[in-house]
Amino acid sequence: MGSSTESHGSALPLHTCVVKRRTSANRLFAIVYSFAILSLLYHHYIALLHSFNMVSLLILLADVVLVFMWTTSQAFRMRPVERRVFVEHLEHYAKNISDYPRLDVFICTADPFKEPPMCVVNTALSVMAYDYPTEKLSVYVSDDGGSKLTLFAFMEAARFAAHWLPYCRKNKIVERCPEAYFKSHHSWFDPETDQIRMMYENMRARVESVVQTGIINLDYIINEGETEVFSRWTDEFTPKNHPPVVQVLLEQNKDEDVTGHMMPNLVYVSRGKSVKLPHNFKAGALNVLLRVSGIMTNAPVILTLDTDMYSNDPQTPLRVLCYLLDPAMDPKLGYIQFPQIYHGINENDIYGGQLKLEFQIEPCGVDGLVGPNYVGTGCFFRRGVFFGGPSSETPERNHLVNKSINSKQVLAMAYHVADCDFEKQTNSKWGIEIGFKYGTLVEDFYTGYLLQCKGWKSIFCNPKRPAFLGNSPIDLHSALNQIMRWSVGLLEVAFCRYSPIVFGIKSINLLQGLCYTHYAFWPMWSIPITIYAFVPQLALLNSASIFPKASDPWFLLYIFLFLGAYGQECLEFMSAGETIQRWWNNQRMWTIRGLSCFAFALVEYLLKFIGVSTLGFSVTSKVVEEEQSKRYNKGIFEFGVASPFFLPITTAALINLASFMWGIVQVLFKQRSFDDLLMQMLLASFGTVNGWPLYEAIVLRTDEGKMPLKITLMSITLALTLYLVSSIVF
Repeated sequence: MGSSTESHGSALPLHTCVVKRRTSANRLFAIVYSFAILSLLYHHYIALLHSFNMVSLLILLADVVLVFMWTTSQAFRMRPVERRVFVEHLEHYAKNISDYPRLDVFICTADPFKEPPMCVVNTALSVMAYDYPTEKLSVYVSDDGGSKLTLFAFMEAARFAAHWLPYCRKNKIVERCPEAYFKSHHSWFDPETDQIRMMYENMRARVESVVQTGIINLDYIINEGETEVFSRWTDEFTPKNHPPVVQVLLEQNKDEDVTGHMMPNLVYVSRGKSVKLPHNFKAGALNVLLRVSGIMTNAPVILTLDTDMYSNDPQTPLRVLCYLLDPAMDPKLGYIQFPQIYHGINENDIYGGQLKLEFQIEPCGVDGLVGPNYVGTGCFFRRGVFFGGPSSETPERNHLVNKSINSKQVLAMAYHVADCDFEKQTNSKWGIEIGFKYGTLVEDFYTGYLLQCKGWKSIFCNPKRPAFLGNSPIDLHSALNQIMRWSVGLLEVAFCRYSPIVFGIKSINLLQGLCYTHYAFWPMWSIPITIYAFVPQLALLNSASIFPKASDPWFLLYIFLFLGAYGQECLEFMSAGETIQRWWNNQRMWTIRGLSCFAFALVEYLLKFIGVSTLGFSVTSKVVEEEQSKRYNKGIFEFGVASPFFLPITTAALINLASFMWGIVQVLFKQRSFDDLLMQMLLASFGTVNGWPLYEAIVLRTDEGKMPLKITLMSITLALTLYLVSSIVF
């Protein structure tokens, strides 16, 4: 899966792969840092022999977890690679349309009020306009909310597509998401553009009016067929209990655009649901699309997309073909993953919403091993990966050849496989051995992981122009809530029978298994972060010294370990084109997550494990309020609601500020040795600087995004309680 390609008698490569220059430096640093870690553990051992107490054990626990997480993270740095594709060379390998494989696109949505239908409509239109043969392209939309509002939006989209697709082709538009295109070309006057813009605005007005009122105006329905479709939504039809709905909105060889060109297939699917049967969240919805598409079009290549992750490059499928059509490519290649990149991020990315390390930097590292993980969107699969390993034959999936996808026979089978009890009736292995995997809230991570355990490989394709762009939460509560949901799912994988730390290392290889282990145990960061955010500071408030003196050689070891870890990450950010300010905000959010959503996820998982509580799937809202958006664009943190997430981070900020100020008092007025307290004062000052947005929200701000008084009072109470308890310990 590596270097340049030479095939078909041509010397023109389809793609190249080179190991990044920093690889040797990474390996050398890992060796040096490992010796420093061993020295630290030895220091802990000696310290425990002299003084065995609760504080020493807590610091040891924090350092052991830090060592574990650092060790697993080094697997990403052992062989980072960089790839490049040459779309211009593709014509030497695919000379006719028949050489292009069919492509099925899966787009998932779940709630028309949290995920506005116009958002998913824009995503669908952007991929329908791909630079790809339309007779080879099919788009399937899964509406897991079973909403007639979403279906109406796609009926409107199907009509608009007949104008939008030829407009994009004629003008060679690169930005083929209508909303994004018109925002970036708002001042460009052209009669044709003005006309298509007006059509889009009218469509949006109708859709948003229907969503707001919940009523589909009869004036918007143009034929009896549409009336019949909407009649399926009876009083008994609810989002959690309803029969399946499969509606073909556009059909190849039948529907044409305004210039006479063939339109791609567009199919709306709302799987059947019953309150008596598990629906397995997004994985269940994707498996229904896998079965329905298998009957209708059965394309050998599948693209999965989230609601808001629209196409930003019409040549993306051609980039994928540079790998899939390469005769020299490893036959074990199962999928090509594009990075998850977000638009609308403010200048300094105050919430670390890009997740640069997880979605762009680390995938380059794992790409040099077996390949990146599946992140749930922006991924092109070979259909066969869902039905067995690389060496197994792909089973026949009842594809009705030469049958119209709107024929009674095809639709009857599609309804059958989309029904809620299909998997139970057929006693199948869906979600276990075939399809997207069940059993966790992070079905994407689990699916990609088990595919690689079966022997499949993957590739990380990261072109200069982002292939896809999505939305990121612009308020702190939503950002933390999203991470908490992922964290609970990751813990489910970490402690399942296929845990990466054992099964992954054994089934794939050591380094790849460590990469998956790092992600699966991601929430464990909360343990060292919480300990270091509270214990040294509480000790300082009680005038107790728990670290080596500044004059002690061991002090330099702590400084090296801290600066080494932070410095390496900072250099990675800088080499990826990010600024120092963005790196700083990312490390601040790492601390905030550790004190809030990571810690809450650990508690939630433990409660779920003993049967006390379970976390239901919660859709991240894509609705943006105007005032929130203004504050976000100014780089101002959004608190506003009395979220439980804010309680521990506010408490930590108050304790760090109080301990730092008390440390100064002790040194200046109580003749305490600065040498004794330097390490704790450095930690307290670091926490205080990171806590500035919290102090600002508590004291200085008057807008609606300030810290709620309830959280402030509770945090003060909790901080005082912790201080009183710590006075007994110290």
